[in-house]
Amino acid sequence: MNKIIIFDLDGTLFDTSRAIVETFNAVFKGLNIPLVGNENICTTIGLPLEKAFATLLNISPEEALIAKAVEQYQLQYRRCILPKAKELLFPGVEDGLISLNKKGVKLSVATSKFTASATALLQAAGIDVVFDEVIGADHVSKPKPDPESGRKILEYYGATPEMAVMVGDTTHDIHMANAVGLRSIAVTYGIHNVDVLKEAKPTWIANCFDDVLRIIEENILK
Repeated sequence: MNKIIIFDLDGTLFDTSRAIVETFNAVFKGLNIPLVGNENICTTIGLPLEKAFATLLNISPEEALIAKAVEQYQLQYRRCILPKAKELLFPGVEDGLISLNKKGVKLSVATSKFTASATALLQAAGIDVVFDEVIGADHVSKPKPDPESGRKILEYYGATPEMAVMVGDTTHDIHMANAVGLRSIAVTYGIHNVDVLKEAKPTWIANCFDDVLRIIEENILK
């Protein structure tokens, strides 16, 4: 069977960190919630929205305010992020994904976004057609770093761990990969810096998407 590459979205394929911070701040202002600071918001990128808001507001994810905040975030997301999805792609991503797809590589996404939001972002950027499967936070009982999302993708293909590689920008991605038994590529251009990523013990480290493609070509496809 052909090789499988599983990608994270935010910070891996899309340079969305600034847009995400702006969206969180718009939600806080709209709900008259005191701002929590951009750095604090950045530490929650990669978490499911409920957990991110609960962490930032220091309240239970079950509180009614969390549901309101998530709803407002989704509205702001559709208004502010989706229209510029294409320009948020990191350099080399679109051409690189198309090239991998043409070589017969199976491509999937494992993200902490809701599946509908992730799919909408891929569609808005015009790259949804290269992906076979998208597993979001609402398709698993436990999101990354839990191994469930990675295992679901393997089940989708009827594949074993040695056939797949995870590509992501946070320790959540790498820990998930390690728990499933996947090899992993940690990218340093996203949320977590290289020192933090090294602690999670990825198989390879990439400083740009061209590095990701080179690693795949030299180590996965040969």
